[in-house]
Amino acid sequence: QVQLVESGGGLVQAGGSLRLSCAASGNIFDFDFMGWYRQAPGKQRELVAGITRGGFRNFADFVKGRFTISRDNVKNTVYLQMNSLKPEDTAVYYCKGVLPSYVSYWGQGTQVTVSS
Repeated sequence: QVQLVESGGGLVQAGGSLRLSCAASGNIFDFDFMGWYRQAPGKQRELVAGITRGGFRNFADFVKGRFTISRDNVKNTVYLQMNSLKPEDTAVYYCKGVLPSYVSYWGQGTQVTVSS
């Protein structure tokens, strides 16, 4: 049973930074794709950033230039570095991993709150 565990959320002032971590119980190299999603109250969950096994990265337009995603295959961890945070970035952030069989796993989420 694969488990993804997020950490690193918290309260930060606008303009500040946070780094989220997603630790996998298994080998993250097994995942074709790993991504960070977020869900704000009353809104749908949306993709923030993703990274493939080959290292290709994609970002939502609303975070380009502010957020970066990286993976450490030795630590089996994916990171989301968030800079220049805005109040509208406030949401629960979730980690997702997708296997070659298209089976997906989600973490439990970590709250990010940005105060103005």
